[in-house]
Amino acid sequence: MNQVVRTTPAPKTWPFEEAAKVVARLEKSGKGEALFETGYGPSGLPHIGTFGEVARTSWVRQAFTALTGLPSRLIAFSDDMDGMRKVPDNVPNRDMLREFIGKPLTDVPDPFGTHESFGHHNNARLRAFLDGFGFDYEFISATDSYRSGAFDQALREALRKHEEIKAVVLPTLGPERRATYSPILPVHPKTGIVMQVLIEKVDPDAGTVSWRDPEDGTFYETPVTGGGAKMQWKADWAMRWAALGVDYEMAGKDHIEGIKLSGEICRILGAEPPAGFNYELFLDDKGQKISKSKGNGLSIDEWLKYAPEESLALFMFNQPQRAKRLFFDVIPRAVDDYLAHVAKAQKDETVDESNPAWFIEAGAVPATAGSPISFGMLLNLASVANAENPDILWGFIRRYAPDLTPDSAPFLAKLVGYAVAYYQDFVKPKKAFRDPTEVERAALADLATSLRGLSPDTSAEDIQTQVYEVGKRHPFPALKDWFGCLYQVLLGQNEGPRFGGFVALYGVAETVALIEGALAR
Repeated sequence: MNQVVRTTPAPKTWPFEEAAKVVARLEKSGKGEALFETGYGPSGLPHIGTFGEVARTSWVRQAFTALTGLPSRLIAFSDDMDGMRKVPDNVPNRDMLREFIGKPLTDVPDPFGTHESFGHHNNARLRAFLDGFGFDYEFISATDSYRSGAFDQALREALRKHEEIKAVVLPTLGPERRATYSPILPVHPKTGIVMQVLIEKVDPDAGTVSWRDPEDGTFYETPVTGGGAKMQWKADWAMRWAALGVDYEMAGKDHIEGIKLSGEICRILGAEPPAGFNYELFLDDKGQKISKSKGNGLSIDEWLKYAPEESLALFMFNQPQRAKRLFFDVIPRAVDDYLAHVAKAQKDETVDESNPAWFIEAGAVPATAGSPISFGMLLNLASVANAENPDILWGFIRRYAPDLTPDSAPFLAKLVGYAVAYYQDFVKPKKAFRDPTEVERAALADLATSLRGLSPDTSAEDIQTQVYEVGKRHPFPALKDWFGCLYQVLLGQNEGPRFGGFVALYGVAETVALIEGALAR
């Protein structure tokens, strides 16, 4: 392996730790290129988990490049030769599809009528999805790989090791499934269905398996090469690793046992299973595991309605080994955390490879990234202004910073639109103002008087100092209680932005009027 010598220590972030596994693997094998893989079952449409897996794998690949300078590839593998187990609920022409149950997805007609098969339709959706996010990958179809002969050598090896593979898998199965299990699934020569049947004879020299049709008892001898058969998914995973030479693949925590089993099968086939790690699953707002069938989580389209894709990427980047709530209320924090990382990257004189923005922006954080105004601040501005459209927020922004326009600050312009949408759907319905206590009433009146003495262009820091001083003059148990009063009485919510910055953006006179209105309620 012609590795580029790195003179600086690697950052202690999880992508670099994962990349180090790939480096060690290549040093052992002598390969000069790394192959990363993500898998996809095309029975449904790509979703937020698809984004997370491809993004995380891409960041490990980016770290690998930074460590070694060696070439690498990322393949997105579609298991589109899998038999269709049931008719999806969210497609047209469902009655038509029922007669194709059990057939490879690439042999099932496209219910949408746009592609040559249902598998091709979903593959196209996957590729458009990945292309839309700018991922660098190569697409590989299981159907093409099986039928072109690309897997023939590995399939013949699986036949030679048929009993060894069964011995690994059988203890994990129930009695009924054990009775008919084989890692090889022949494709019925007449019906085209992927058959799960008892294999009566394995002939490694001929490259065939023999079996009987459970309906009429017809005896068949089927070649496993050229698309005549496919492998069960755990064995298929292992065979694919061996045939393609995969060096790295990650998977969800629910696949831990499957990964171990596939690893054993991969070794039986004469190859070393890839490096990788198991990421935690997402939870809904009640702490329950997110399920596509239940629809109890947050979809990628829903996230991108309220925030930019960079914020979703940061959510995926942070602590992938920890289960996290994936619901609407995590969005504002994710956006502002991303902005903070971008601001740090733009301020640093040297490239900081430990900064998540370095990964999210593919190694080069552009000057146009980020925003001078936080998303939280925009949400609070939308709240007090009851913003129905972005123009209302831009009126305040232009007065606060005349040089900021949608053209000069394109990322801010996007955030303004997202803030209005998020405010309308999530903040506005939950706004609940409370009346001030006598102590709070006196403090708010004092703050209004203090603000009246400031000029309209007073800096956010100077305003913040005034807010602190007012709070100190009144008998609050702690200053956090003073700020809680400001948020709950003036903004109708439990949390808010740095108040001095909010006043500077909203306007000193406008804030005085806001206080007077609250006192008069």
